Amino acid sequence: MGLPLQGLRVVDLTQDFAGPFCTMILSDLGAEVIKIEKPGGGDETRAWGPPFIDGISYYFLSLNRGKKSVVLDLKTREGQEIVRKLVVDADIFVESSRPGQMARFNLDYTRLRRLNKAVVYASISSFGQTGPYRDRLGYDLIAFAMSGIMASTGEQGRPPIRMSIPVADLAAGHYASTAILAALSRRLVTGRGDYIDLSLHDSIVSWLTYLSSYYFATGKEPERRGSAHPSIVPYQAFRCKDKDLVLAIGNDSQWTNFCHATGLERLITDRRFSTNPARVKNRHLLIPALQQMFRRKKAKDWHKVLVQAHVPATPVINIRDVVRDPQVRNRRMIIRSDGDVSRLGSPMRFYTTKPKKTTPAPQLGQHTAEILAELGHPSKEIEKLRTGHASG
Repeated sequence: MGLPLQGLRVVDLTQDFAGPFCTMILSDLGAEVIKIEKPGGGDETRAWGPPFIDGISYYFLSLNRGKKSVVLDLKTREGQEIVRKLVVDADIFVESSRPGQMARFNLDYTRLRRLNKAVVYASISSFGQTGPYRDRLGYDLIAFAMSGIMASTGEQGRPPIRMSIPVADLAAGHYASTAILAALSRRLVTGRGDYIDLSLHDSIVSWLTYLSSYYFATGKEPERRGSAHPSIVPYQAFRCKDKDLVLAIGNDSQWTNFCHATGLERLITDRRFSTNPARVKNRHLLIPALQQMFRRKKAKDWHKVLVQAHVPATPVINIRDVVRDPQVRNRRMIIRSDGDVSRLGSPMRFYTTKPKKTTPAPQLGQHTAEILAELGHPSKEIEKLRTGHASG
């Protein structure tokens, strides 16, 4: 049995992060993803380096595995017509241009649904297709800074921080793929597709979750606590003799196990610390004492003791350690191929389906001739289209 989206075709007019992340998820699920790129440079993330591997930036490699690259100049009638031909037999169309750009290329949803009423069309943008910020330029960092989340990052008295990965892009890419799958599900009943308007800003604002509930309930801004949790204690990183160790005690039973394992049995009956609400209230007393204790041993020694006591804990490990981690290897989250750079695997597992054998991210225009020949274009015309020399 094939993967769930095997046999479905995606026309991908996205670039940067959120859109390509969305279409990579669809590719991992078995869809054929045809990535349309502009002549010359293609997706701008191809230039986001160094490092470059076989001429492709590490950034582009991380977002475009398993796709086919076709070079078309969408400013030309020929380029637009080819996209329309692809849409006739496509199931999904994803674009991440500024609002209004697709209409200028005659590739907006209103026009394309006339060609294929079953197409699911998704637009991913910074602020969405409506609202006062519709036409603003924006990247992940802008959306993150405007979400309320960045204001709660970092530690008291220090500046807020950017996450080391683009969380607004990731949120938007995930939501877009989820919405597309939902529209495909309904299409099975109605036979009709849908239009999806999704923004980075909306997506990351939705990730406020309990931070917003705290504000709604108290009228106060959440405090910056570094790695600590606002309503669970102890739930944060502690510095050990050599490195940091994260302790994540989620209930009072785990707290009891922790106290027995570390020789702190006296704290079990101490009313200041015996329940989680009490520990939250008295964190200013508890955390310094625990920090002093953790400094006495190495992180791996504390980790061994705590795991044996069924207490959630782990050293903070780097990417080198992640790559070597036996759990990561067992779950095939790192894919190694002969003569190819390692890449991440998909976290999605299907018991009745073998994992998809994905290909690396494509070279710019690698599949132009293949796809255009499939549409019936002669080789001379293909070469003109590939190089962007078609008429305007």
